[in-house]
Amino acid sequence: MHTARALDNFTVSGVQISHFPRFINALAMVKKASMLANLEFGLLPPDKAQAIGQACDDIIGGQLHEQFVVDLIQGGAGTSTNMNANEVIANRALEILGHAKGSYKQLHPNDHVNLSQSTNDAYPTAFRVGLLLSHAGVQEALEDLIATFEERAEAFTAIYKIGRTQLQDAIPMTLGQEFQAFADTLREETQRFSDLERLLGEVGLGGTAIGTGVNVPKDYSAVVVRHLFEVSGFALTPASNPIEATSDTGIYLTWSSVLRRTATKLSKICNDLRLLASGPRAGIGEILLPPVQAGSSIMPGKVNPVIPEMVNQVAYQVIGNDLTVMMACEGGQLQLNAFEPIMVANLFQSIDIIKRAMRILADRCVAGITPNIESCQKHLDSTVTLVTLLNPQLGYEVAAELAMEALTTNRTIRELVLERGLISSEAYDTLVKASASLD
Repeated sequence: MHTARALDNFTVSGVQISHFPRFINALAMVKKASMLANLEFGLLPPDKAQAIGQACDDIIGGQLHEQFVVDLIQGGAGTSTNMNANEVIANRALEILGHAKGSYKQLHPNDHVNLSQSTNDAYPTAFRVGLLLSHAGVQEALEDLIATFEERAEAFTAIYKIGRTQLQDAIPMTLGQEFQAFADTLREETQRFSDLERLLGEVGLGGTAIGTGVNVPKDYSAVVVRHLFEVSGFALTPASNPIEATSDTGIYLTWSSVLRRTATKLSKICNDLRLLASGPRAGIGEILLPPVQAGSSIMPGKVNPVIPEMVNQVAYQVIGNDLTVMMACEGGQLQLNAFEPIMVANLFQSIDIIKRAMRILADRCVAGITPNIESCQKHLDSTVTLVTLLNPQLGYEVAAELAMEALTTNRTIRELVLERGLISSEAYDTLVKASASLD
């Protein structure tokens, strides 16, 4: 019926809604909660309600997902997805009741499974629940990556090197400080994700077509959302203004922007890792990335930073998806946004790929990074900018003279100050290490 029509009409991406199982599970949770509310209000006979509930449980348990076949990109504000779910649940419920599939006079996809609902409230509610189901996985992957950077930071605490600004030598730091900064910039994102969980809790279920609650009993929203809380385990509340909730897609834009922000930071970190590992002999070469695969089909022994390169590309995709979500949010008109399907497609893709990318980055790259101590020390010893540390003791004029002589003679600042007796070897080394201290 409706699923078949959607298969004819929307042969677009070739990606079925079953590609995102958490969204399918969320749809089943919405249908089960609606069934329980309808049963409580006496709108469904117990036998039909029980069969619908068992069918929903089957889906939540991972069964029947292959029957969710409509394309992710579809017109109708998600109606084809909702109809697909109604028909899968109805046919499974008919089997449970001992009837043949398609015997809709016994149990109907719209009259019974979709009772007291509209796509306009069921689909966005499932979208929010699906994001809540996705939340923990993203958080855990992010926390694991942070912990991996922190472990490396601890291991690199005593390795001194030169810091850089605008790709030019700056002042000393430790490799541990550099890696701790990677961890801390990502830790900021954990709070952003925690904020999202709270914002997702308000749902418009029970508002039906445009939020007015047409065709549902009085107080239905409170009852159905209570049941959805029981089914899903998430703290949910009815929308304070269901009409506003039906058309507002701001939470999806917020979710997408947090993913974009995290992706941007990940990409910057991976840029840094690639630079620090560049060479290894004709570049910076201060760290060594794990050699996970051959880097060239023609150059023996070449190893490329393939894991950071992969994460860069994931970041570009997430950032592009965010633009799509933004345009879809802006494109809504009047009492409904018809473009939620493309938001579903892009947001769930972003969630999945950034989660996987963070786990791969942690396990296949960061955990195995080793320092090139010789290269770190060589760059630290040879940089002229160390003369900055001598300003307080020697004054700007003498420091500038030392810098010029070091550049013209290709000697180190250390050699020159020791040769002139301006500072002792021990005092010089202490000064360099003290400059990298945060105390």
